[in-house]
Amino acid sequence: MKEEYLVHPANLNYLDDDLTDINNRFINYGKNNFNQNGKNYTANSNTDKYHQKQQSVLQLINAYRFTGHLFANLDPLGRANSNITTFDLNTESYGLTNDDLNTEFKTGSFFGLNKTTLKNIISQLKKTYVSTMGFDYMHMVNVEEKRYLQEIIEKDYPGFDLTKEKKKWVLEQLSAAETFEKFLHNKYTGQKRFSLEGGESTIVVLNQIINHCNDNYKTKQISLGMAHRGRLNVLVNVFGKKVDQLFKEFNNDFDLSEDQTGDVKYHLGFSSDINVSGGKIHASLAFNPSHLEIVNPVVEGYSRYHQEVIGDSDGSQVVPILIHGDAALIGQGVVMETLNMSQSKGYRTHGTIHIVINNQIGFTTSNQNDARSTLHCTDIAKMINAPIIHVNAEDLESVVFATNLAIDYKMKFKKDVVIDLVCYRRNGHNEADEPSVTQPDMYKRIRALKTTRQSYADKLISQGVINKNDADDIVNSYYNRLKKGESVVSTSKGTGENVWDKFKNKTWQDPYTSSLSKENIEKLSDKILKIPKDFELHPIVKKTLDTRKKMAYGETPMDWGCAENLAYASLANDGFSIRLSGQDSGRGTFFHRHAVLHNQKRIESYTPLQHISKKQGAVTVVDSVLSEVAVLGFEYGYSSTAPNSLTIWEAQFGDFANGAQVVIDQFISSAEVKWGRLSGLVMMLPHALEGAGPEHSSGRIERFLQLCSRYNMQVCVPTSASQIFHLLRRQMLRDYRKPLIIFTPKSLLRNPLANSPIEKFTSGSFKTIIGEQYEEIVKQKVKRIVICSGKIFYELLTRRTEEKITDVAIIRIEQLYPFSRDDLSKELKVFKNAKELIWCQEEPINQGAWYTSRHQFNNCAKAHNLTINAVARNASAASAEGNMKLHKINQNIIIEQALGLQEVSEEQ
Repeated sequence: MKEEYLVHPANLNYLDDDLTDINNRFINYGKNNFNQNGKNYTANSNTDKYHQKQQSVLQLINAYRFTGHLFANLDPLGRANSNITTFDLNTESYGLTNDDLNTEFKTGSFFGLNKTTLKNIISQLKKTYVSTMGFDYMHMVNVEEKRYLQEIIEKDYPGFDLTKEKKKWVLEQLSAAETFEKFLHNKYTGQKRFSLEGGESTIVVLNQIINHCNDNYKTKQISLGMAHRGRLNVLVNVFGKKVDQLFKEFNNDFDLSEDQTGDVKYHLGFSSDINVSGGKIHASLAFNPSHLEIVNPVVEGYSRYHQEVIGDSDGSQVVPILIHGDAALIGQGVVMETLNMSQSKGYRTHGTIHIVINNQIGFTTSNQNDARSTLHCTDIAKMINAPIIHVNAEDLESVVFATNLAIDYKMKFKKDVVIDLVCYRRNGHNEADEPSVTQPDMYKRIRALKTTRQSYADKLISQGVINKNDADDIVNSYYNRLKKGESVVSTSKGTGENVWDKFKNKTWQDPYTSSLSKENIEKLSDKILKIPKDFELHPIVKKTLDTRKKMAYGETPMDWGCAENLAYASLANDGFSIRLSGQDSGRGTFFHRHAVLHNQKRIESYTPLQHISKKQGAVTVVDSVLSEVAVLGFEYGYSSTAPNSLTIWEAQFGDFANGAQVVIDQFISSAEVKWGRLSGLVMMLPHALEGAGPEHSSGRIERFLQLCSRYNMQVCVPTSASQIFHLLRRQMLRDYRKPLIIFTPKSLLRNPLANSPIEKFTSGSFKTIIGEQYEEIVKQKVKRIVICSGKIFYELLTRRTEEKITDVAIIRIEQLYPFSRDDLSKELKVFKNAKELIWCQEEPINQGAWYTSRHQFNNCAKAHNLTINAVARNASAASAEGNMKLHKINQNIIIEQALGLQEVSEEQ
């Protein structure tokens, strides 16, 4: 007999060593009993057949473990999975017949048995793997994790049952979920609420998580992110939001300040202290826009900060939970990006519990094949080897079992886990939608179904756990509490001051002192330039640090990288935390930062900023995963709860912020006006047209300025080392927390003209406007004033010097928003004989700052009797040329027009 005869698809990635052992014993048995010619067995043929059957039994067990979830009774609507065509659990396919049913076989590790009949084995396999739960875990590569799950699933699940008290508790949760939706439907008929009807088991899952985490792990906090489906139900029945407050929101009675727009009620966040046995759990629900799944990384960042603050090194005290829709889970790219961060050093939160409200319809999709290309919507989680527990939402005992198993796995292995709650949606996408237009068969089935609560109540009545009056009393009691408008969950009032209170009602012009003494600069520099013994630097890095020593002591002007690191060191020394992340942020995309050093002798890194003093703030520098939207969402979530942390996201190139635009639009720019949420997040976007093409040139200044209003953000374009130093320090030293968008340079990182003498650090502060500073410009002779931002200033300056132009002044706008008219007017007053004001930008005229800021320039020009015009590239659909020769031609035209060496062309 050939060895390959024994290889079966179900044996791939096997879990049981028993299978291998029996396989080898059978092979060796055959080899040992061949005659010398190797043609025939000398063993008894019945023994030979039994060994083959034994092998088939183990393969069958393995097949159930692998594919049982595909055949499980998961759909409450009773529809068969038509996509399954390649798998088979029939005994005949494994060479087993009815004649073998009463034969005893070894079971390996299955069910903890040594030997039992095939009939009993099949019965147990069906109870375990082909019931109302589907265990999808054999794709996992970690054998310890698979064995852990296997032992619990095969030992506990087939006999799992709830106590009478727990069953009553489950019915109470279902009754609350259903009655709440009916109450709102009757009270606010026709209003959108994105009901949970059909998925009421979600409330059971969430409240069971709270109870199980408290009883077994003494968890202090849960952080939840979810979209709009069922959100109102969760707010009331899990978080304890007072119902009368929700009624006010339905009546459009929002408590908003003059500057706030507010948001629809099913986007609002909430937090509370939920009373549990022995104490309380703080629960927070993140504010969320309609952009599905975008809240995922935000919740992860929020959770990471809280874990760091309390020293939760294993993720048992702060537990992130994400609720997904079935179509959005597999359809939205941010899900994959967030999953990819789950075990990465800079972003892990030691395991997230994912709950899929799988109503099997998505939006109004008429066929699952239109919504995805996978068998399960949860297959995306297999990319990180997460176990997936599919469960029929109508089987509440299984729902509780799945919840407990998910929590215990997450807590033991500190990894993500998925609960796929297979349910349905009783209404359409919203309460005004008619779903049967695209799903006639599905909704015929749904309308014939009892509600989940009614089905479960009937089950408990038949079991004698309750009687009908008991079931009615539960509903009536809850209904009466709703009518009173009170909280239906026991919560405690929070104590203590909100960490954000001191940052409210501040202005960007509040005073601060960002300069440092020369002595302090030297001490800090000594700390961050000190390298451990036997730590060999790369020669280029060593030369860079040696030069920085001279810069710190004033022997040579300080460059950008030195100034930036000095800013971080000074803030950390003052007790502020620093978190800097981005693609290659440790070294710096342009080899300029070197905040993280790498030993050339062995795999070892060292971050000098972490070794300033014993009482310093924490410093974290992260080379991020290759993602924009998820990483920026994470950093926003982190910053939204960390007012004393300088939280920075750096794009590799400013253009790449395109991939994170939804985070910018929905959180960074508008969270305060919509939800009253503050953030001091800093975005660094390398920006400048240098002939590198349309994807490596522009951080899209125009888009950020378009989003600016009511002092919601700060948009700055610093042009010198001292400016970035003071700007970063200003961000923390003022009690003013607004997002800061910094358009950082590329070529200026090594341009000596952008370096600053030590005096610029020992005095002064960040300047929103930098006036004309060069003596060769005779103020009385100036006829033209050029205002600009960014690196083009140095090109104008260099050309002006070469051409010996003395009647054109150049003023730098370092802060485009909030725009300081007073500071610009002060500089314009110097030139009393000037006639014209030129705004010069290297971006195309339809991009850059002109269209969004020209009203500011116009007002200042008018106040000083100056005509105004703009110099820029012609309007373009792309941000820059992809041809260096063409770039240089256009750049030269702009510079010559701005300096009066060419006529200014009309705006296009």
